[in-house]
Amino acid sequence: MDKRRIFIDYILQNRVITHFLFWCSFFFMFTILSSLNTGSFSEHRFNYLAMLPSQIAAAYLLNYYQIPKLLFKKHYLVFGVSVIFSIYVFSALARIGIVYIVEPFVREDFSQETIAEILSDSAYLFSVYFPGVYVYAFLMLMIKAFKSRFEEKHKIEVLKKEKVANELKFLKAQIQPHFLFNTLNSLYALTLAKSDIAPKVVIKLSELLDFMLYQSNEKEIPIHKEVELIEDFISLEKLRYGDNLNIIFNYKGSENSNNQIAPFTLFPIVENAFKHGIGGNIEDGEIVIDLVVNKETLYVEVFNKKAKTAKKNTVKKGIGNYNLKRQLELNYPNEYQLEVEDLDDSYLVKLHIDLKG
Repeated sequence: MDKRRIFIDYILQNRVITHFLFWCSFFFMFTILSSLNTGSFSEHRFNYLAMLPSQIAAAYLLNYYQIPKLLFKKHYLVFGVSVIFSIYVFSALARIGIVYIVEPFVREDFSQETIAEILSDSAYLFSVYFPGVYVYAFLMLMIKAFKSRFEEKHKIEVLKKEKVANELKFLKAQIQPHFLFNTLNSLYALTLAKSDIAPKVVIKLSELLDFMLYQSNEKEIPIHKEVELIEDFISLEKLRYGDNLNIIFNYKGSENSNNQIAPFTLFPIVENAFKHGIGGNIEDGEIVIDLVVNKETLYVEVFNKKAKTAKKNTVKKGIGNYNLKRQLELNYPNEYQLEVEDLDDSYLVKLHIDLKG
């Protein structure tokens, strides 16, 4: 199958072969169709062979010079005069070929026209020979237009995919410094206080960075990997805040599941819950995370009480929410539902993703 595809690709990419196949296929097709009406294949074969030089010249002149060099560059008058003149010349050449090459062999008794007579009968040339001479030119024009449209559409699709891929890389690159900045601030505070927790925070942070730098480069990862990332992050936060932190993480799913998810889809929701729910004040802090995964759907609900600083609107909104929405739009278009309940004393995020898509 691969050899067959390689062979077809080679033919399609080789212009000499494709043009040769174009002329051969349509030449035999028109010859056979014409002979079905009269029953004389050889006569039509000779007729088309005599006209073929004019047809080839007309097709390439129209498609590779007159249209791209004159029409597309808005030389309309020159284009019109050029097309009319070329129609007359190539129709006359085709008629001369038929009269002086073909007819002596296929007709016994006929009055052969002179070249002057052929050239002077422009009405006959335009009405009879013009369609036959330019049929290949118009077929080539249609094929070129279809090919250009297909290539343009393919190019646009490639550019869209590249744009989406680059934007996702940018969003992921934002998440890592964002998280790192928050954690380093806390680590700095612990080192100033000469806390014994600081070394453990460094170890947990290194484990998280290992995932972020080396394990999250794929378009999708197993869901349990994202769950492990969240669990490590929770462990890190517990080291920072100690037993005063009230957090509940309920996860229902199988580690052996084949379900995949885009990296950092759930992480920003959890991180924002800690940042805006706990902040620098853990008094009455509470975070509840419910995550349910089955074969077809993923549902996560993250609730947090707001810290006093958040109630007073002194906490600036981070980039996490924007990253979350944008990643969902890029990774799961029309396949997710996101609800946010932003109250004075609490914040609730509900996310449903259709994993079948």
